[in-house]
Amino acid sequence: MVAIVDCPTCGKKVEWTEASTFRPFCSLRCKQIDLGAWAEEKYVIPAANPADALDDDGNPLPQ
Repeated sequence: MVAIVDCPTCGKKVEWTEASTFRPFCSLRCKQIDLGAWAEEKYVIPAANPADALDDDGNPLPQ
């Protein structure tokens, strides 16, 4: 059974196989659109606030 995924950019169905060169994207165009969005910082990965860091005893770390 071949897995079918949605292209993250356009939503088109893509087979997850070795023949799908740009997987999970449907095409080079969609892959480059996604890369451009990362380069323009349209996507962010949330980070833990250093003020929320705790030591081994559960106490806040000094800043």
